[in-house]
Parts: sequence; structure tokens; C-alpha cells
Amino acid sequence: MSIFHPPPPPSSSSAVKWLSLVSAVWVQSIAGNNYTFSNYSAALKSLMNLSQLQLNNLSVAKDLGKAFGLLSGLASDRLPPSLLLLIGSLEGLIGYGGQWLVVSKTINPLPYWQISIFMCMGGNSSTWMNTAVLVTCLRNFRRNIGSVSGVLKGYVALSTAIFTDLCFALFSNDPSSFLALLAVVPFAVCLIAILFLRETPFAVDNETEDSQYFWVLNAIAVAVAVSLLAFDSIPNPTSSVSIIFSIVLLILLVSPLVIPIHSFLKNRGRSGAAAEALLAAEEVAEVEGNGNPVIGEDHTIVEAMKTVEFWLLFVSFLFGVGTGLAVMNNMGQIGLALGYDDVSSFISLMSIWGFFGRILSGSASEYFIKKAGMARPLWNAASQILMAIGCILLAIGMPSSLYIGSIIVGICYGVRLAISVPIASEIFGLKDYGMIYNVLIFNLPLGSFLFSGLLAGILYDMEATKTEEGGNTCMGEHCYRLVFVVMACSCVVGLGVDLLLFIRTKRLYSKIRDGR
Repeated sequence: MSIFHPPPPPSSSSAVKWLSLVSAVWVQSIAGNNYTFSNYSAALKSLMNLSQLQLNNLSVAKDLGKAFGLLSGLASDRLPPSLLLLIGSLEGLIGYGGQWLVVSKTINPLPYWQISIFMCMGGNSSTWMNTAVLVTCLRNFRRNIGSVSGVLKGYVALSTAIFTDLCFALFSNDPSSFLALLAVVPFAVCLIAILFLRETPFAVDNETEDSQYFWVLNAIAVAVAVSLLAFDSIPNPTSSVSIIFSIVLLILLVSPLVIPIHSFLKNRGRSGAAAEALLAAEEVAEVEGNGNPVIGEDHTIVEAMKTVEFWLLFVSFLFGVGTGLAVMNNMGQIGLALGYDDVSSFISLMSIWGFFGRILSGSASEYFIKKAGMARPLWNAASQILMAIGCILLAIGMPSSLYIGSIIVGICYGVRLAISVPIASEIFGLKDYGMIYNVLIFNLPLGSFLFSGLLAGILYDMEATKTEEGGNTCMGEHCYRLVFVVMACSCVVGLGVDLLLFIRTKRLYSKIRDGR
């Protein structure tokens, strides 16, 4: 147990477990800063006189920060979650603070390589936050990892809309104010979460109680999403409406605190003997295991990388997140090409529907495992089919295709992130999960580079015409048509990989069903 947090009394361990999850929810509500680039990319492009390829490569630099998430993976078994949060929040304060100085014109535009470093730092900051909360909460809720993953990743999806709508409500979508929020708010929230986030090895899983609490947590999350959708549907909200929305949103974000409070009041006086016996049994089982681990047992990162399943999951994740990131990172230019001056509504649509994709797939996949032993990779396969359809709709450029495409991309990207987290823990265990997770997350910068930096950037500039101001611009459906066609084909390849992983893990998930 960390010196930062002494062990809780056994009678309060359940409440501490839920308090840790609530603090993790707060962190994830502000940790989706990597998906907000479109909100200020146009300002950067104009101030620094960048081509679309240069702008896309800045986005790649942002996602490249996730490649350094391997450091947070290595640190996750050596440092307490509180220190991981502190590192991530400080890095975000510096990374987004540097970008704010440029966009707010507080300083002159920086050289391209310097702004790239700030982008990289901002992108890397979320890996420390995500690693801290995911590793801690998955270890606290071993029998409900799908539900935990869905909730946490769902709030990451909402965080983009939370930042976007709060900025619009308070600052009328000013890019410099938006960057100021990205720098300061995560830092403040992480300082609060440091007080509560901890592992609770003595907490007993109460299936009925946990299920009820997850329903409450999901209901609150849906209420947050609905409030964001409602605000987005108002054409020109007045200042009073914006203030009311901001207050309601903050109340909803704080309201999950009722869960640990209720748990503490309900479980006062209960003995921790059952939990201690469970922990002892787990330790004995771990000591008695011999030989190389099989699928479903704890793996080190080296042992995991020697398996076929790891590389199937890695490639599947690459195609899934790469195509999604290409749309998200280029939404500003896609919208302009199709004649939309403001793309904030599309960004919010992707964020909110990404939330529904994450939270529903997390809970639903958990339910079908317990009832039928359905392997989680099948959900990833379904998302690849839907993503291919979304890319085709965007390529056709039919009326309202950007609205429909934004919803589909959000759902599929959300499913991919929510499902891949528990898949990795179920196949390779939780012992070295922080490192395994961050190796998989390396696909975010890799996918961003391949699909957004190279594919979208190069093909867009091929279609673009030079403007008098010196930038590259393209108007019309043809600008991104070939990009979407190639991505649709990539989704078909990803579908085949997901189906192969599904076949190879069917037996494992049957065992998991029997164990739950």
C-alpha cells in the first residue's frame, strides 16, 4: 500500500473503492483533451501560416505523446496513482499552457518544432492520468471490468463535449480561452483526485450492490450526455441559459459522490474477514502457478508480445482507432470543405455518441459474457462493419452525411476503446497491465500518423488549390473522398483480424463466464 494512502479500515473498503472510481470519473471527464484539436486547429493554422500537411503533423505530434505513455506504464507498478496524476497534470499545464501563449498572442508564434513539443506534452499528459485511473479501478473491480471500462472511457468521450460546451457557454468558443481551460482545469481536478484515488485490495465484490451502483453511475452519465445534447440543440443560447447549463453540468458531475456515501453508510460495521480470505486465496493461487502463462493468466509485457493474440489485438486496435482519429483530427477541414463554417456541433456529436458507444458496449459486453460467454472481440468486429459504412457515407457526400458520419464514427471509436481495455486485461491479466495497455495505446500516434498525417494530409493537399494568403484549401466533397474510400477498405481488413481474435478467444470467454 502506498505511503500516500494508508490502508482503509475493512468496514469502509467498499466505500473507498467507489470513492476511487468517482474520483477516476472526474479525471476522465477532463482527460479527453487529445480529441479537442479541431476546436483550435484553425487558429493555429492561421497564426503560423501552415499547410494542411503541416497542421496534420502537429496533430500527429499530439498523438505521438501517447507513444511516451510507455513511461507511465513502467511507472504504474512502481509509483502510487497519486504521483502518476501529479505528473500528468503538470505536463498538461505546461503543454497546453504553451499553446495558449501562442493562440492568445501573448507571445509571437513559436518555431514549428517548439509548438510540436508542446503538442506532444499535452498529448502525453493524458496517458499518465488514464494509466493511473484504469489500472487502479480495474484492480478494484476485477469482476466488473467491462462496466468499469465503459464508464471511464465513456466520460473520456464526454470530456470533449464538456470542454467544448463550457467554453461556448462561458467564452463564446474563443480558441485561446479553450486552451486556457485545457491547461488549468485538468490540473485542478487531478489535485483533488490525488486525495481519493487508491487501490483497495481488501474490498469484497458484492455482485448485487455493485450492479445497482453501476446502474446509478450510468444513469448519471446519461444525464450528463443528455444535458450536453440539449445545450447543443439550442441555436443561439442566451447568457442566462449558458450559466444555468454550466451550473447543472457541474452538479451532475459532482453527483456520483452519493454512491460512496451510501456505500459507507450501508456497510458500516461489516467485517473485512471475507476480503482478507479472498486476497489470501489469490496470493496462494499466484504462488502455485508454474511454467509459462497461458491465455487468461497474468503475463508480463514480454510474455504477452510472444503471443499471436497480442498482435491480433494490436493490429485490430490500429485499424479501429486510426480511422477514427483521422476523422476527428480533420473534422475542422472536412467541415470547411463541405461548406460548414463552424464544426463544433460535429465535434460534440462525435464526443457524445462516442460516450454512448463506450458505456453501452462496456455494460452490454459484460452482460453477454456472464449470460452466454460471448467473446468481447465480436463487438470490435461489429464496430468495424459500422465504421466502414460511415466512411462510405462520408465519401459519397450525401446531404447530412457529416451529421450521420459524425455519429457513426463516434459510436465505433467509443466501442473500440471501451472493449479493447477489458480484452487486454482478460487475455493477459492485470499484473503488468499498465505496460501492456500503454503498448497498445501506441497505436494512437501510429494510427494518427498513418491515417491522419500521411493518408489524409497528403491526399487533401493533392486536391487543394493555393489561396492568395499562401495556405492550402479545398472545397467540395471530392477533397476527402479518396481518404474515406481507403479507410473503408482498412475497416474490412480490421474486421477479418477481429473475427480471427474472436475465434481464438472463444474458449477463454467460456471459462470467464463459468467463473462469474
